[in-house]
Amino acid sequence: MHHPVGRPTQDPAHRVEVLGHAADGTPATLHGFERHRSIHWYIRRCEGARTDGLLLTNLDADDYATLDAYEEVPTLYTREQIAVTDNHGAVVRCWVYLPTEWAIAPA
Repeated sequence: MHHPVGRPTQDPAHRVEVLGHAADGTPATLHGFERHRSIHWYIRRCEGARTDGLLLTNLDADDYATLDAYEEVPTLYTREQIAVTDNHGAVVRCWVYLPTEWAIAPA
């Protein structure tokens, strides 16, 4: 399973800081999602929208636990599976973090 990230973990140095090791990434497109900002940046469902992101590969269960803690699941985000299109045009199932109710609060 891959994990697209549309936030600071697109930066390779920040991925090392968060995960404790390098994680390869490849460009991907999330269809039906847009970026938005309230307290933090996040993605949200939006019909017809398109958002570029990054598929992180070769993550293990410990990495997902680390990312869940970083994203403050379940307080700030939930982790859900969606389909994205990779840079070769293939549809890939992956995880994304979607905001909880905090996102609708004004910034």
